[in-house]
Amino acid sequence: MAAPLGPSKVGVAPIDQVASNGSAPTPTVQVPPGVNGGFLTRHDVINLFSREVPLATAKPVAEGAAPPWALKSNTLVKTVASDVREATNKFENLFSKILPHGADDDYVTLKASITIQKKLLVLDVTDLIADSGDDLAEVLGQHVSVQLVSTQIDPKTKKVYVSEDVPILNWVTTRDMIVPVNFKFGLDFKVPKDFGTPGAIIVKNRHIHEFLLVSFSIQMPNNAVINFPADSWVYSTNFKNGRIFFSNELYLPQETPEGLVALRQQELENLRGNGSGERNYHDRIYDYATYNDLGDPDLNEGLKRPVLGGSELPYPRRVRTGRPPTKKDPKSESRGQLLAFFYIPRDEKFDQVKFSDFAADTVRSGQHAILPVLRGAVRDQDQDFNDFADIKSLYAEKGTPMTLPSNLTPKGAQIDPATQNPLTFIHEYAFPSGPDTTLFTFPLPKVIAADDKAWSTDVEFARQMLSGINPLVIKLLEEFPIKSTLDPAEFGDPLSAITAKDLEKGLEGLTVEQALAQKRLFVQDYHDIFLPYIGRINAQKKGSMYATRTVLFLTSEKILTPLAIELTVPSSSAGSKKKSRVFTPPAADSIEQWVWKLAKAHVASVDMSYHEVVSHFLRTHAAMEPFIIATNRQLSVLHPVNQVLAPHYKNTMDINAAARKVLINAGGIIELNFTPGKYTMEMSAVVYKNDWRFDEQSLPEDLIKRKMAVRDPSAKHGLKLVIEDYPYAVDGLELWAAMKEYMADHVKIFYKSDKAVQDDTELQTWWTEVRTVGHGDKKDSPGWPTLDSIENLVYILTTIAWVASCHHAAVNFGQYAYAGYMPNHPSMTRRFIPEPGTTEWEQLQKDPERFFLDSISNETQAASVMSTIEILSTHALDEEYLGQRQTPNWSNDERVLSAFAKFTDKMTDITQLIHARNADKSLKNRTGPVKMPYELLLPKSDTPGLTGKGVPNSVSI
Repeated sequence: MAAPLGPSKVGVAPIDQVASNGSAPTPTVQVPPGVNGGFLTRHDVINLFSREVPLATAKPVAEGAAPPWALKSNTLVKTVASDVREATNKFENLFSKILPHGADDDYVTLKASITIQKKLLVLDVTDLIADSGDDLAEVLGQHVSVQLVSTQIDPKTKKVYVSEDVPILNWVTTRDMIVPVNFKFGLDFKVPKDFGTPGAIIVKNRHIHEFLLVSFSIQMPNNAVINFPADSWVYSTNFKNGRIFFSNELYLPQETPEGLVALRQQELENLRGNGSGERNYHDRIYDYATYNDLGDPDLNEGLKRPVLGGSELPYPRRVRTGRPPTKKDPKSESRGQLLAFFYIPRDEKFDQVKFSDFAADTVRSGQHAILPVLRGAVRDQDQDFNDFADIKSLYAEKGTPMTLPSNLTPKGAQIDPATQNPLTFIHEYAFPSGPDTTLFTFPLPKVIAADDKAWSTDVEFARQMLSGINPLVIKLLEEFPIKSTLDPAEFGDPLSAITAKDLEKGLEGLTVEQALAQKRLFVQDYHDIFLPYIGRINAQKKGSMYATRTVLFLTSEKILTPLAIELTVPSSSAGSKKKSRVFTPPAADSIEQWVWKLAKAHVASVDMSYHEVVSHFLRTHAAMEPFIIATNRQLSVLHPVNQVLAPHYKNTMDINAAARKVLINAGGIIELNFTPGKYTMEMSAVVYKNDWRFDEQSLPEDLIKRKMAVRDPSAKHGLKLVIEDYPYAVDGLELWAAMKEYMADHVKIFYKSDKAVQDDTELQTWWTEVRTVGHGDKKDSPGWPTLDSIENLVYILTTIAWVASCHHAAVNFGQYAYAGYMPNHPSMTRRFIPEPGTTEWEQLQKDPERFFLDSISNETQAASVMSTIEILSTHALDEEYLGQRQTPNWSNDERVLSAFAKFTDKMTDITQLIHARNADKSLKNRTGPVKMPYELLLPKSDTPGLTGKGVPNSVSI
């Protein structure tokens, strides 16, 4: 029988332990009990006190005797010993430590392998100091150590079996690197034969500096290997209980092995925190807060913004940081120092490769914007483009390679991005993995790569509503005339100004009623969303915006074409509530062509604003964060639902924090460069309040809501599309079905009945918290499934995974391809369309190109947005796509791995199917006049960079 916790004993390093450099460890010197881990190598002692001392002079010290070096640091030893004893006592309530005693035949040696990664130096020179401090800690015996925790408990003490601490030696043989390098160490654990199966480990880091615990594995006497896929940063735990990591076995709460029950609950409590205090960089605490940190009233009263979240402006919750309120507005949270990062739990931060890659992309993209900004600064005050050729000068010529000044180019460098391993900021900056580019020009957007005029055609304008960056708004028109839902008392006549006469000249001989009956009329309608804000938006004097409504027709060739555009503003005249103008496609070669182009530009600009803060940020970034928080607070890493969702959460909170810092904040990139200005995010909260439902975030329900599909059990995937050639929907349904099948396969491994779902306490608490706290402002809204069956659980998980992966990919990774050419999707409209007989009308007639360019984003605004969406559209070097999991040995369960392998194979099949569809010339909406195949929902991008294809698992950028 294993012995209970006893007095500390001095240990000896395993003889066959091997460091990353393959060298055998040196014999160890014993140190007094209580000095963390009780180990010093001769190498450590010699390097600390005298590099001239021969190795033979470093003799082992008898147990209980003070070694020579201890006389020089007696106070330190006593202090450390005292603190460590205090920390150790905390374990006694839970663990029963097993110490080697008795005959050797009663024990077995378990061989373990631990893989760690140290922090990159290239972006943090202070790591050099920390690395030296870590080396000193090693010399003083303050090692990184590991204990095994059994799945069994001591029947006498009712405490969990835990092994002795085993330290990692030869740490000083590793050094911080400028590239991510995994260091692998061997450890031996001597435990009684009745120790049982290790189910967790306790890692203690007695260094100053954190390190990444990549993985840990143990080989059992029967040669079975138990894996612990940690992938987590371990901070100094010198005077704490250490970090808990579980093996990759998955258990429902009621099936948890007895030895892990208390640890499972303890780790969840650790992650929840106590809801108070300001969070620190190294914390791992998940809690909720409103979006009350977008404004900065202490810096400038004009930067005060309303709180998003609560009864007035409902919104999903973000992670709580605990920063103090601002001085001028107690409802707002202070934003801290200008360059300070917002807190997120440490494991939610970008990994080192992703961070280096993102930083390089950011610097390089910002550099692309330098010349436009400088060029505008030396021109007139408006900084406008001179002509369309001026816009094209921003881009590198097609096929131009990345070049560096000769003094920066490595001598004899031959860089092949296809064969490079993920490296560093310096490497990625100098040799990007993306498209051809130069240091000071933007990459050529795909929308003008084949034909620089095709973007302006009516067919392409309409096609992008089905396969562009925002294919989530267009809906079937079922009634005519179109009627607003806004209050007539405030906004006037609810009927649209578009008449049957406006439409019928483009209906191929049909009447409006016939076209409606044949389901061939569609609408992109932003009227009701924008009109209540248009007056306030235009009062900012930074732009001129309309509430837009566009009616489209599906031709006999199955191609969409616009029939009419309605542009509305509130009227300034007494007794009139709004003013609407209707524009229709004009005859060729007339000034009306430019008027029509201006109308389309206003529609594209409104769509750009809605896309960025609703289709993109609200519906993916913001909506996902509560699920991430709730999952970490309520679902143990041992839970099968946690593990199937984990890939769909990666990097999301980090990019969300960055967005709050510089993108969606008061005075941020969107406010400065998008026409709605300071009302942009507030409008997204109104959309969340009026239009967001969880069930309608699934692709099938979204299509049905917009009447773009009807339920049909005989149709593929159970839906019949109204427009059969709807690339986003067609490809999306393939991915939705595959994801749903995978979720069902995974869930059914662990849940054998609906009752098992109902009885899962962690699962039920998780779903309740998501609805009542994370999305608490919508807790009483319809659309929340009841979590009472396997079917509903599968639907919930599929919806979460869909939003994080496919929905996000569809609206994000094509941004530069389409909007990188500003006239196609201007973020700003600066002038209204003039009325005939006015001075502005004369200006338009005199120089229509000049007037058009003066009406949309200027050079500085365009460059700022282009730089931003270039970053957002870029795939990372270590991107994890659908069907991939980069965490090694994430599961040992053959059933789990088989289900995932099936899903991976399905991604290959869907890839081939999408390529075949793009090659089918009868499907005209897939490439369009710009000759740009729809690849946003291809499961994988073959290369990193600005590819316009590939579906990462998560909202990762």
